[in-house]
Amino acid sequence: MSWMFLRDLLSGANKYSTGIGRIWLAVVFIFRLLVYMVAAEHVWKEEQKEFECNVRQPGCENVCFDYFFPISQVRFWALQLIMVSTPSLLVVLHVAYREGREKRHRKKLYVSPGTMGGGLWYTYLISLLVKTGFEIGFLVLFYKLYDGFRVPYLMKCDLKPCPNTVDCFVSKPTEKTIFILFLVVTSCLCIVLNVTELSFLVLKCFTKCCLQKYSKRLKSSMCECHNLSPSNNQTKICFNFSTHQHSNLAFIDVLIQ
Repeated sequence: MSWMFLRDLLSGANKYSTGIGRIWLAVVFIFRLLVYMVAAEHVWKEEQKEFECNVRQPGCENVCFDYFFPISQVRFWALQLIMVSTPSLLVVLHVAYREGREKRHRKKLYVSPGTMGGGLWYTYLISLLVKTGFEIGFLVLFYKLYDGFRVPYLMKCDLKPCPNTVDCFVSKPTEKTIFILFLVVTSCLCIVLNVTELSFLVLKCFTKCCLQKYSKRLKSSMCECHNLSPSNNQTKICFNFSTHQHSNLAFIDVLIQ
């Protein structure tokens, strides 16, 4: 399977991410995608052929394997990786829409890349929520399908056409368990990063809104001060007040940007 499209997709959305989002991307590439491509895929390569039951009954091994592994574990992780990365397509499509509008109007309509605002901020927020939902959903589904995150070395099967209860053995159970636990830990790390980035964006937006409201109050106070009658005391007070307010406004404008 070629993962180049997935790599290009995530790299395209990376320039609009925060620092936490770039850490998430590094974790996905190094600890999930590369581990899957280099090692995990080969560990599960011959899983059905190496699944053995102590019976010669035709069809028994196939039925038992299908019962214990309704979907291949390695393909399950591949599906999870694709689904978790796909929400970044929302950001890429939104950016493409912006660029298309700018080409049609032949002028700059949005802020430069690397900053988020307006609809792009909401799109990015939605992508984080969807990614987190997929991560949690796949972890719960994996736990339910395989009754935990460990691969047992022995499974007892009594399904037809097996003549009786037979013992079935899974190849390399310890190695597979280690890889599964590693992928579970990295998945949990991605969830923590997504929640942290989500909280950071919401807190940053809330702080920005509060600063903008405070800035408006300062400007209205300055206007009221300038409209006062020009007595000496009032002029002196307003001058000091205005100087102090101008310095506050300059500091607030830096924070908002």
